[in-house]
Amino acid sequence: MKRPHSLKLTLDEAIDTAALYGVYDDHLRRIEAVIGVQIVARGHHLTLTGTAEQIRRAETVFSRLCTRLRRGDHLTPDAIAQAMQGGNREAEAAVPLIPIAGSRRAITAKTAAQAEYIEQIRKHDVVVGIGPAGTGKTYLAMAMAVSAFLRREVGRVVLTRPAVEAGERLGFLPGDLAEKVNPYLRPLYDALYDMIEPERARQMIERGEVEIAPLAFMRGRTMNDAFVILDEAQNTTPEQMKMFLTRLGPNARAVITGDVTQIDLPEGRASGLVEIQAVLKSVAGVGFFYFTERDVIRHPLVQEIVKAYASHADRAQKSVLRKAK
Repeated sequence: MKRPHSLKLTLDEAIDTAALYGVYDDHLRRIEAVIGVQIVARGHHLTLTGTAEQIRRAETVFSRLCTRLRRGDHLTPDAIAQAMQGGNREAEAAVPLIPIAGSRRAITAKTAAQAEYIEQIRKHDVVVGIGPAGTGKTYLAMAMAVSAFLRREVGRVVLTRPAVEAGERLGFLPGDLAEKVNPYLRPLYDALYDMIEPERARQMIERGEVEIAPLAFMRGRTMNDAFVILDEAQNTTPEQMKMFLTRLGPNARAVITGDVTQIDLPEGRASGLVEIQAVLKSVAGVGFFYFTERDVIRHPLVQEIVKAYASHADRAQKSVLRKAK
């Protein structure tokens, strides 16, 4: 029987060991359970005991977690799981930082896919981000937009989304127009307030530096010197998508985000987000980025839920094809 190996690690004094180890050392116990290594913590000193491979994996995990703490991340159970899963989901090197002056916390890519997505936005004037909920596609686009405004690369930020939801139409909802559309726009407000102080965000909105409006309000306008984000784009019609894209003026950039598995348009209506992939795939200056369920960074169960629905849809499609034969 091989003798176990042992390695002593000394952490940077700047590392918050309480955050790293977790409540009652819960994070350490999770790492032990998954990797099989034994961990003894004394202040900023760790002793790892196990096979050479177990120690190597544990050392890599602690390196990743310390990197997260240095950039201001909160170590959630999902963050611990991501660090242990390896490089396929962890943006380990050259993590893109989105600089936002006065931000409440550092905004960085949390996965390799997010890092690639940010680079796509930096390289292209129009980017289409497609993927399931929880991948950060809208949040990161908003962070890039706010950063561009604060760096004076654009004169304003415009956030929009179609006011379409399953089984509901604006005419049947109570209240005036503002009250009708506000629930559709609430997620955009929430993301904005998460990035910068609420009072500062309100001032930006009042001065027209940030505009949040339904897609219908874009008709007939030209978006000059602006960073424009179209969210929930799967619920646009092809006509609405063309209208949105032709609003862009000089020094304008746009990010279009959506999930083609969550289309709430009436039956028989085509989705502009589906069509745009064929129409603009060869247009220079337009970038496409696709997230998958592996890139979901919400509660760990969300990834499994997305996979289960995708599997169910695939089985249903195969069943339809078998019956058609």
